[in-house]
Amino acid sequence: MSNRSKGAKWERDLAKMLFLDLGIKFERNLEQYRTADGGDLIPDNEHFPFSIEAKHYKSGRGCKPEWWKQSEKAAIAANKIPCVIYKYDRYPPKAVVSLEAIAKMYGKEDDGKILVELSIDGFCYLCREIMNEI
Repeated sequence: MSNRSKGAKWERDLAKMLFLDLGIKFERNLEQYRTADGGDLIPDNEHFPFSIEAKHYKSGRGCKPEWWKQSEKAAIAANKIPCVIYKYDRYPPKAVVSLEAIAKMYGKEDDGKILVELSIDGFCYLCREIMNEI
């Protein structure tokens, strides 16, 4: 399977997971290959707070700095909070957000420099909490 096909499958699988947990439909951003600075998944709910960069690789460890930078660019363009959701083969997916997102849940401010890794369940909980504040 090509890297592009693997990435597309992961985006579809992730969209399904998020729909089941959040009840929000996500579409793949098909413009992502033509234009820079766009998130990989587009929610049907304008109040969804994150711009999601989805990554799936055979092996590795943690969120790569270049993925985070890509997520930040997309989030700025969309006026959202950056998020990378990654998966390595044979490991559960992880969501990476800045501490800013968690501070926002509590009505606080943070400079967004500290990154936090969450399970998908933890990420969905964070999404619901932030959206409840809107």
